[in-house]
Amino acid sequence: MYCETISRTASAVIENIGRAIYGKEDEIRFVVAALLCRGHVLLDDIPGTGKTTLAKALARSVSAETRRIQFTPDLLPSDITGVNYFNQKTADFVFRRGPVFTNILLADEINRTTPRTQSALLECMGERQATVDGVTYPLDDPFFVIATQNPIESQGTFPLPEAQMDRFLMKLSLGYPDHDAEKTVLSNYGAASPVDTLSAVCTCADIGEASDLVTKITVSEPIKDYIINIADATRKSDRLRLGVSPRATLALMKASQAFAGILGRDYVLPDDVKRVAVPVLSHRIITRSQNTIRLTDTNEQVIEAIIDTVRAPID
Repeated sequence: MYCETISRTASAVIENIGRAIYGKEDEIRFVVAALLCRGHVLLDDIPGTGKTTLAKALARSVSAETRRIQFTPDLLPSDITGVNYFNQKTADFVFRRGPVFTNILLADEINRTTPRTQSALLECMGERQATVDGVTYPLDDPFFVIATQNPIESQGTFPLPEAQMDRFLMKLSLGYPDHDAEKTVLSNYGAASPVDTLSAVCTCADIGEASDLVTKITVSEPIKDYIINIADATRKSDRLRLGVSPRATLALMKASQAFAGILGRDYVLPDDVKRVAVPVLSHRIITRSQNTIRLTDTNEQVIEAIIDTVRAPID
């Protein structure tokens, strides 16, 4: 069955990443699910918890072209998308492609660059194309952005606007490792990084095939109603100033399909929706008490409370 193909590809990537990231099986599974539904991931956490390591481990696990952008305040949009330059030999303008023309893009510390530069990624992430000087260039498939940011340090940062946040399928926080996982880190990261020893376990074609098969995962009418009811509850909640958009509803369905496929099923269960609801929806809402500084835990708690109150369909 096609769900076996999805599960086999995903399991290989998850297991490979697990050789470098310890005790974070759920977070790794979420990242792979986002990759399979052609979404993007924002890793929002304090420094030193393994955000960049996770991104690099994913890049090494897939035999795909990978580029990294270190976002800084002086970064320009052309540094991301590319620029037309005059070639004196040919007496013509030539387009030099930027790092966005790749399969896996690591956007490190994305909130350290200006809104103008951040917006250069909007079209790329949403429409998988880049427009430079009026000419539109298609991006490669797969095109997966995995961005990192530090939510604690605000000096010299530019909070991502709502439109940019909505382009990320999931927002994840790795958090501190438990005792055993941190002990493994001390043992394995002393001399060299295990990430450097990782090799690719699948190709872009494998990811593309699995991504196409994810769309075939059955979503029953009761499950669709359940997803819509969750979204509607965020729009009617007294605790929220802004509920989730229809794009978020579609993202929740796609993420549920990918999660079901990873577990080897060709149909979505209510539990799949519940598992992915927080990482898919928590960054797309604004609480009534929330100011420009994001209170991620509060957002997560609101989504969890909504999941507890919305009645799930019974098979």
